[in-house]
Order: sequence, then C-alpha cells, then structure tokens
Amino acid sequence: MSGSVPMTRDGYNRLKAEVAHLEGVLMPEITEKLAAAREEGDLKENAEYHAQRENQGLLQAKINELKSKIARADIVDVSQLPKDEVVFGCKVTVKDLTYHDEEEFMLVGVGDDDLDAGKILVTSPIGQGLLGKKVGQVAEISVPAGIQKFEVVKIEHPE
Repeated sequence: MSGSVPMTRDGYNRLKAEVAHLEGVLMPEITEKLAAAREEGDLKENAEYHAQRENQGLLQAKINELKSKIARADIVDVSQLPKDEVVFGCKVTVKDLTYHDEEEFMLVGVGDDDLDAGKILVTSPIGQGLLGKKVGQVAEISVPAGIQKFEVVKIEHPE
C-alpha cells in the first residue's frame, strides 16, 4: 500500500492507542490461550489450538494494517485549509438531487470515521466527489448503484 493517509492529530493518537491495546492486552491473552490449548495434546485434532492460531493471525493482520496507516499518516491542520469550499475536516450539507432530501457529512480521516454519526472518510468515493466543491455546485459521484448527484447547500468548518 502506498500513498499518504490524511488524518487529524486525534485520529492519529487513537490509532496509536488501539495498536498499543492490541499488542499489549489482546495479543498476550491469545498467546496464553494458545499455550493452554497446546498443552491439551494432539495438535492435529485440537480445535481450540487451531482457533487461537487463526485469532492470532487475524489480530496480527489488524495490527499490521493499523501500523501501516500510522506510518503513512499525513496529519492535516484544518485551520490552514480554505473556508469557502469542501475540504478535509469540514461539515457539508448536501441535497440529494434524486431523492430531494438533505444529508450532512463530515469529511474525516482514518481513526475519526463513524458512519452512524455522519463522519465519512475523505478518501471515500463521496468524500472525494465533494472535495473542492463550493456552495451551489453539484457533485456527480459514481457509486455502486450508479451516479449520485449532490448539490452543496452549506459548508461549516470546525473552530
């Protein structure tokens, strides 16, 4: 994987804390369970042993993915970004031109995303389609269901 991963300082710190928790708490727990399962005897037919090995592999993959994002982190200072267009860190209100309803999105980086709270990744298709748009402009975004059209209604920036 290459390319920078935009994120806030808080998002970066959350990722680092998650890695520390995974490595310092969860991995030792799995290692203990693995040792206990190993002592049960024949490893060929030991379902607990194989389950813990799989858990260990999945956890290590998650740790590696997070460390990769941390290594490629591009900490964005949102106070230095333009205020009249959709940029990283802003909250944008859009009108869906197909269904005529309004939606709010906050464009965030890795570690800050929360779809239920309307916080979407700036690198997502919708985030990328809205970047650089100003109030009144229409973004045509390719999504799996086709082309989605959003008109930018309002742009708000955090203080």
